[in-house]
Amino acid sequence: MGKRVAIIGLAVVLGLLGLGLLGWMNRSALILFAVSNFVPDPEIAETRAIEWEQGPAASSDPQGERPPNIVFILLDDLGINDLSTFGGGVADGRVPTPHIDRLAAEGAIFTQAYSGTGTCAPSRAMLMTGRYPTRTGFEFTPVPPGMGRVVSLVGNAMERGGLPDIDYDAERAALSPDYEGQGLPGDEVTIAEMLKAQGYHTVHIGKWHLGRGETSRPTAQGFDESLLMASGLFLPEDDADVVNARLDFDPIDKFLWARMRYAASYNSGDWFRPGGYLTDYWTDESLKVIEANRHRPFFLYLAHWGVHTPLQATREDYDAVGDIEPHRLRVYAAMLRALDRSVGRIMQKLEEEGLDDNTLIVLSSDNGGAGYVGLPEINAPYRGWKITLFEGGIRVPLFMRWPQRIAAGTQVETPVAHIDVTPTLAAAAGASLPDGVAIDGLNLLAAAEGKAGISRPDDAIFWQSGYYRVVRAGDWKLQYNGRQDRAWLYNLATDPTEQTNLADIETDKREELMALLDAHQAGARDPLYPYTLESPIMIDKTLAETYAPGDDYVYWPN
Repeated sequence: MGKRVAIIGLAVVLGLLGLGLLGWMNRSALILFAVSNFVPDPEIAETRAIEWEQGPAASSDPQGERPPNIVFILLDDLGINDLSTFGGGVADGRVPTPHIDRLAAEGAIFTQAYSGTGTCAPSRAMLMTGRYPTRTGFEFTPVPPGMGRVVSLVGNAMERGGLPDIDYDAERAALSPDYEGQGLPGDEVTIAEMLKAQGYHTVHIGKWHLGRGETSRPTAQGFDESLLMASGLFLPEDDADVVNARLDFDPIDKFLWARMRYAASYNSGDWFRPGGYLTDYWTDESLKVIEANRHRPFFLYLAHWGVHTPLQATREDYDAVGDIEPHRLRVYAAMLRALDRSVGRIMQKLEEEGLDDNTLIVLSSDNGGAGYVGLPEINAPYRGWKITLFEGGIRVPLFMRWPQRIAAGTQVETPVAHIDVTPTLAAAAGASLPDGVAIDGLNLLAAAEGKAGISRPDDAIFWQSGYYRVVRAGDWKLQYNGRQDRAWLYNLATDPTEQTNLADIETDKREELMALLDAHQAGARDPLYPYTLESPIMIDKTLAETYAPGDDYVYWPN
C-alpha cells in the first residue's frame, strides 16, 4: 500500500510539473517536497544495543609478540586547513584539534598525502583495495535514487551568474544498476579480507558507500561485523540537542535535508535509531569493539560521516566553540570538535586496555573540503575543492602512529596516496597480498620507520573521473579535462598552490605527462556504470559566492 501511495504521489507531482501548475509552490520546493514525502523508506525501529562478538577472555601471547591491532580512522570531506597540525584550524585557529595533533606528533606525518580522487566512494575503494579505477572499474560515486535529477533541476533553477548549467543524462541513468547495486565488485580483495585471512577480527563502523548488495556490503567484503550508517542525519532535525545549518545556496544540501533520515543497521539488518549524535555514537561503539577484542588482533575501520553535510552539531559543541560567524562555520567547527574528541577517546581506550604500544592507528580523509559548504578557508592555501582534482580537492592528512615501531616526530616528504594504505596495513600485519591481483599502491611502512625511501614507476600518481584525468610525476602535475579540451600544468616544487598554468609554455613536459596518462588508460577496465551528471565546479570560489565571467571552473563527470 505504501509503495502504491508513493507512486501515485510522484505521478501527481510529475503531472503538476508537466502542466506548469505551480502557483502554490515554486518548482524547486515542489521537487524537494516530492522527494521528502513520496519516496518510501524502510521502517526505522527504536535504538537497540549492539551485541558485539566477544573475543577470548585472555591472550596466550604478550602484546608485543602478536600482530598489531589496526585502527583506521577515516574522516569525510575534511579540509587540509581544518587541522591545527598543519598550522591552521577552523575560524583562524580558534578551534584547534589537539587529539588529532597528538596522534600526528607521536608518529609519522606524510606531508604530501593525496586522496584517491576528489569524491568519496572511489577514494574509499582505493583505500580498501590498493587499486586504481582502471583495474576495479569503480570510478564514480553512487548517489541515492533521484539525486542526480533533483540536484540538476534545483541547481539550475538557482541564480548561477552565468555559470553553465548542470547536465543530467536520464538515458545513462537508466542504464545504471540501482543504488544498492552500485558497489565494489565481490571479486575485489579488500584489506579486511587480507587481515581476516591473517587471523584478525574485522569490524566496520560508520559510512561504507561501496555498495549494499549481497556481494558488496561490508560483511561480504571481509568484515566480520558492520555497524552501518544507513542514511545521513547526525541527529533528527528537531532533536532538542541538535543545531542545524542549512545551505540555501547548495542543491546537494537541499536534497540531503529532504531525503536523509536518522538510521543505522547492524550486519545489514533492519534500520534502527542510532544511540546519539553519530560521531559520538560511532565512537561509543568503537570503544566497545576495542574492549571486546583486546585479547586478539583486530582491525577496526571507523569511517566517520563528519564533516560532511548536512551540517549538524550538538548544542554542547556548538556552545563550546564560541561566537563564530557565519552560523554554518560555527556548526562546522563544532562538528570538527566532535571528531577530534573521537580520536582522543580512541587513543585513551587503547591506553586503558594496555593496547597502545602495539596498535597502528592510521588517520586520513576521503578527499578535501567541499566548496559547496561555502567556507573559503578550509583548504587554504590550496586551490580547488572536493569535486575537483586541484590540490584543495585531493590534499589530505595521512598520519600513522605505532609507538612500538614508528618514532614520534617522523615526517615523510615524498608524495603518497590512498592506494598505498592497503599494502601498508597488510605489511604491518604480516598479511599476504592476494595472488594474481595487481596492487598499484606501495608499502609505506619502511618510510614511516625512517628505514627506506619510496619509489614508484615513473614516480607517478594518477587520478581520474571520466574525461577528467590527472597525473603527478615528480614535482610536475598535469590536469586534463576532455570536455573542455583544457590542460593545467604546474611545477609543485615552485608553485605548490597551482597559481601559474604552464601548459602552453612547458609543452614538452605537457606531452610527456599526457603520454603517462594515455599509458595509464591503456587496457583499462570500463567503468562499472556510466556517469550521469556533469557539473561545472568553480575552482577559486565557494558555492556561496557568485560566479562572474572569467572565473575559472572545471567540469566534473559523475
